[in-house]
Amino acid sequence: MPFPRPSLTLATAGHVDHGKTALVRALTGHDTDRLPEEKRRGMSIAPGFAPLQIPGAPPISIVDVPGHERFVRHMVAGVSGVDGFLLCVAADDGVMPQTREHLLVLEMLGVQQGIVVITKTDRAGPAAAGRQARELLGDGVSVTEVCAPAGEGIPATAAALRRLARQLVRRPSSGPSRLFVDRAFTVSGVGTVVTGTLWGESLRVGATLRAEPGGRRVRIRGLQVHGGAREVVQAGRVAVSLAGASVDDTPRGTCLVAANADVVATDVLHVRLDWRGADRGALRTRRRLQMFLGTAEVPARCRMHAARSIAVGETGMAEFQLQRPVAAHIGDRFVLRESARTVG
Repeated sequence: MPFPRPSLTLATAGHVDHGKTALVRALTGHDTDRLPEEKRRGMSIAPGFAPLQIPGAPPISIVDVPGHERFVRHMVAGVSGVDGFLLCVAADDGVMPQTREHLLVLEMLGVQQGIVVITKTDRAGPAAAGRQARELLGDGVSVTEVCAPAGEGIPATAAALRRLARQLVRRPSSGPSRLFVDRAFTVSGVGTVVTGTLWGESLRVGATLRAEPGGRRVRIRGLQVHGGAREVVQAGRVAVSLAGASVDDTPRGTCLVAANADVVATDVLHVRLDWRGADRGALRTRRRLQMFLGTAEVPARCRMHAARSIAVGETGMAEFQLQRPVAAHIGDRFVLRESARTVG
């Protein structure tokens, strides 16, 4: 029997209160704000997830990320491993600080394709916000206009997503299977369940994995994609029930890797770094930053290689000494932040 088609994973992006969650609800029928505090505040705090099936397109998993500047660290974890984006820009606000920062994070992670959705068109005309978005992304980007509560513009947005899905360059499915955990919880009668976005080769029920850092061996008891059981998952969002591990053994940032994969957990990384700390000066030895790789977040201290520093806007080689190990592989992309700003 043929495997189900591998899904694409798209992430929302955009400033706080620019209608990302309302758009996802209108597209999918799912409310991605699941936490009581999110309900009380009317604001996303952690990434949420929803399935989207559009006729003529592969299955799509949407990661809805928080837009507030206090939760950019959660946004970075949410977009790790996605194939494309839905950038939301409110008609009455236009491009705002987290609009730009979210796009920078996506650029740093190599996520280059997506669409723009001008939201809240019941509050203001969409033309100005659309012009600002095209100035950021170029005239070739697809732009739709919606009022999500009224359902206006949703069919056109779904059509734009269908076109995007057909032309999107999917993340490579080669390389070792890796799942960076973004949630871990216990299900009665099932045990430990973790969720994440699958990188690399497929996962199969019964396979043995390593939980890094630490190297604990675990076995896949079951796989689900948005509630549907699978024997094999090739890509996209996946929930994995595990034998041999507790929730405490697999916190966010843990990486599940194929048992024989050449992926190591290390506290020293040698990197090629694109430094974007516009108002922070050149990067020099001993500077302390926050590194984000996959869903892991860890304090890191820089040590320069041959060059004494890396100027703003330049690229150079550096070594980072991490406060604790992360699971890394050659070619991985990462994000650096300092004092609540994305800098490289």
